[in-house]
Amino acid sequence: MKRILGIAAALALFGAGTALAHGFKAGAIEIGHPWARATAPSAPNGGAYLSLTNTGTTEDRLVGASTPAAEKTELHTHLNENGVMKMREVAGGIPVPAGEAVKLAPGGLHIMLLGLKQPLVKGAHIPMTLRFEKAGAVEVEIAIEAAGQAAAPAEGHSMGAAGAGHTHNAAPAQKQ
Repeated sequence: MKRILGIAAALALFGAGTALAHGFKAGAIEIGHPWARATAPSAPNGGAYLSLTNTGTTEDRLVGASTPAAEKTELHTHLNENGVMKMREVAGGIPVPAGEAVKLAPGGLHIMLLGLKQPLVKGAHIPMTLRFEKAGAVEVEIAIEAAGQAAAPAEGHSMGAAGAGHTHNAAPAQKQ
């Protein structure tokens, strides 16, 4: 009986460690902690965020994403035009230079979820397919985090922000 309990405990700890890591890989691209903010019941759109680290020797590019949770997805950034923050679709995708990391975060690069089919609820998870120019397609799981905070915390901590995933008066986007 003790042996069975010991095995069960080991499996539980292994599973918890795997879940906490919340990372994925596509070729040389490591995808860290994909997440989205919880949305209000009437919010038509949301945003998804994650980190991309290219461990390879050649540049790759995030060229698209899709999820059954939204009618459409677009790769977006925030631009400061005459002191006004505006979101714009990123033409040609998001480059991920060799040996570097790119962070998709509130107020900067992000994946726009247009036409949400239902609200994003804290604690839920939604599937998403990311498409890279060289690494190909990879399925990831987007963790829905609490609304209320302005930016993502360090790995392994909860995060989120209010609203539909965008703040139009946010600070200028920072380059990685």
